Amino acid sequence: MSAEIGPGEFFPVVGVGPHEKPWPADDRLDPDLLENGDRRNVLDHYRYWTVEAIVADLDTKRHPLQIAIENWQHDLNIGSVVRTANAFNVSYVHIVGKRDWNRRGAMVTDKYLHVVHHPTVADFAAWCAEKNVPIIGIDNLPVSQQMENFPLPEKCVLFFGQEGAGMSDEAVGICQVVLAIQQYGSTRSMNASAAGAIAMYAWAMQHLNPKL
Repeated sequence: MSAEIGPGEFFPVVGVGPHEKPWPADDRLDPDLLENGDRRNVLDHYRYWTVEAIVADLDTKRHPLQIAIENWQHDLNIGSVVRTANAFNVSYVHIVGKRDWNRRGAMVTDKYLHVVHHPTVADFAAWCAEKNVPIIGIDNLPVSQQMENFPLPEKCVLFFGQEGAGMSDEAVGICQVVLAIQQYGSTRSMNASAAGAIAMYAWAMQHLNPKL
């Protein structure tokens, strides 16, 4: 199915239309979506499901990986990192600093994640210590080790700084180790959302074995 956006130009319409009746007898399904169609960016398996039902199902198969992002300047990249975290079905996303963060890049995917706010770096460090979760910083710093050769713990939290400023000194201080992504061009650093995707994939390559 497609919709016209200009003379002779079309783009595919995401999702499905109204469900034919009689509707399935399934408590996971949303009557409004069955009636009006489901245009959300979700897997076909979750078509017509309520948000609560999707979250409950994802909770049965969350990965032990967690993600944390410093939020002092309302960074536009946070939403993109969160969207990637949804793709890897992480167990928690931590927002460290300001409670309000720019959700535009998340494309509503934060609804399917467990997002925890920590007002300070110290609060976040205390949470991780209580839960026995090692903190792995991701930044290009003099103290950084190379990510490509580092054995990432299965249960850990990858901690990202802000675009431009990178990780704060306080954040670096609570990390078990800080890892950098090897770069081969002229620029000193890469976009924070791109770094987040690479780091999560690096963890997945060590701990997940998708059947292709």
